[in-house]
Amino acid sequence: MGHYKKSQWNQSDVEAMVAHYAKQGIAADLAIRVYSTRLIGQDPELVLHGGGNTSVKTQWQDFDGSQVDVLCVKGSGWDMATIEPAGLPAVKMDTLLKLSALDKLSDEEMVAQQRRALLDPNAPNPSIEAILHALVPTRYVDHCHANAIVSLTNQPDGDKIIQDLLPDAVQIPYVMAGFDLAKATFKALGGLDKFDTVILMQHGLITCDDDPRVSYEKTIEIIDRCMARLENGGHHIIKKMPLPTPVAALEQVAPIVRGALSKYDSQNRSWILEHRISDEIADFCAGEDLADYAMRGNATPDHSIRIKRFGVVLPAPDANALDDFTHATHKAIEKFTQDYAAYFTRNNQRHGQGLTMLDPVPRVVYIPAIGLFGVGISSKAAKIAADIAESTVRVIADAEQIGKFTPLPEKDLFDIEYWSLEQAKLAKIKEAAFSRKVVVVTGAASGLGLAIAKSFRNKGAEVALLDRDGDKVMALGKELNCLGIACDVTLRQSVDAAFGKICATFGGVDILISNAGGAFAGDMLSLDDTVLAQSLAVNLWGHQYAAQAAVGIMKQQGTGGCLLFNITKQALNPGKGFGAYGIAKSAALNLMRQYALEHGPDGITANAVNADRIRSGLLNDDMISKRANARGCTPETYMKGNLLSREVTAEDVADAFVNLASMPKTTGAILTVDGGNVAAMVR
Repeated sequence: MGHYKKSQWNQSDVEAMVAHYAKQGIAADLAIRVYSTRLIGQDPELVLHGGGNTSVKTQWQDFDGSQVDVLCVKGSGWDMATIEPAGLPAVKMDTLLKLSALDKLSDEEMVAQQRRALLDPNAPNPSIEAILHALVPTRYVDHCHANAIVSLTNQPDGDKIIQDLLPDAVQIPYVMAGFDLAKATFKALGGLDKFDTVILMQHGLITCDDDPRVSYEKTIEIIDRCMARLENGGHHIIKKMPLPTPVAALEQVAPIVRGALSKYDSQNRSWILEHRISDEIADFCAGEDLADYAMRGNATPDHSIRIKRFGVVLPAPDANALDDFTHATHKAIEKFTQDYAAYFTRNNQRHGQGLTMLDPVPRVVYIPAIGLFGVGISSKAAKIAADIAESTVRVIADAEQIGKFTPLPEKDLFDIEYWSLEQAKLAKIKEAAFSRKVVVVTGAASGLGLAIAKSFRNKGAEVALLDRDGDKVMALGKELNCLGIACDVTLRQSVDAAFGKICATFGGVDILISNAGGAFAGDMLSLDDTVLAQSLAVNLWGHQYAAQAAVGIMKQQGTGGCLLFNITKQALNPGKGFGAYGIAKSAALNLMRQYALEHGPDGITANAVNADRIRSGLLNDDMISKRANARGCTPETYMKGNLLSREVTAEDVADAFVNLASMPKTTGAILTVDGGNVAAMVR
């Protein structure tokens, strides 16, 4: 083997995994199958996000105690990188072989019959390629969608390239995965005494052997040879286009793109972006012929399920002409959606007009000097799209280096994108209340801010946590799968940097929860100027800086937005000795009203929540005890000192923020959450 791809097999690791699973009653052959499957799945040059499949033929005990021949094959929904034994459900071999003898079998019926052949009725659906695996006579079968394979086979003379490079491999022209591919494979393998390599043209690679290590290392050997062929066979240079100077910043570009995607979505829904840039991506996106090679088609047809048949290409953004870039972006995405509708119409005719069009929004956006964006309904989905796009960049660049990237025709890409089995999966997806939304919470590292952040995250939002306690907020970001950013809201530069990072991470902002604050006490007569200044800095200017940054992004997106301010009851019902705090909060209340007034025409709502006596970093046990003493009552009585005699929790207030964020036709409102305080009632 060469130096491009090396075997990662480690016999000590194999033995450790066998011993580990033996304690759970898992046989050695299945444990080894898990091990080698992970080796393949953990290499993004071989498979991505649930792609590929593996199997092992073995014997299991049936319900009556008899031994039955089974195929343990990768199950639907499992990722090879992290697969467990449960992800390789056992299917009766005799049923699979009987199915293979049929002349015709629909995908739906094949899935149903394979389910009936499962030893465990609760197991996941066996791979759509289970019959193919059953027909290969060796015990272990490995199937991947390696970049190097599809770079070589997506060529006008791909069959000749493979024949010259891998003369002993069995070549199978492209056939859609499922029963037809199994039959084509059986026909191609018929009469062969021995083989260990099958090339599925414009699809992937199959290797097989009775020894799992031999099969795995055959995969590595083949990919190594293909990578060497790509590296050493021809050096077509992608000619670069001229770029503007200066180029607009990523955080300026992303909201423009995000807004255009929403505008041309059939339901005006928001989308989440995932940005990627590297030397390879930068060279690819700066190519003079980007609009040609990036929009010919996908590296392998199954990618159409995730990223459609190709992405959209935008111009390089000139920092001095952002209006021009905005116009060009809207024009390009509008054309993409129109072309997609036409693509659907002409292909739906082949299917008897029986299909329903998916949303027409592109899942990949290529921009010279910026890189690419993956587009999805969530950060996870956007990252998957970006991963596949990165892989596509590599495949196309390598293919162009040795010849011409020539993917499958439109018909084949459409048939995968609108495959009935995949459509059935998509129909089951239910979006959470705040899916697609980017929520920013200031003062999010503890107390009320943390409760608000958790509530929005649990309802599907992508959440950015901002707090001056950098270490804590970063740790919370990892724990909650959010974006944690150290930010001091009293410093405009810190706020602007934080919102820039949010745009670079998610593409923009939809909802701001301006929550950060601080309690400052003291009688007005003796109040030190610095105390009042500090209170105004965090309780007024902090809200202003965050709102300014958020509204600027919302206007770039052009999709409206939501500002929510944590004001507290002090704005309406000031407390003695709390003037520094109450004055700033009163000003913040009017700040909210001013944003409601000025940005209603932009579709941006601005509302406030007034809460009282919430346990937090501000109202801690010591403060509660002091306030209770001042009122001549116990801490418990103080916390329940309202008309309902109920303590209000941070989660109660978080619900109020969530509810206000769900009310797009309410602005300039104050929602009181205090259990009932007559003096703080809005009047």
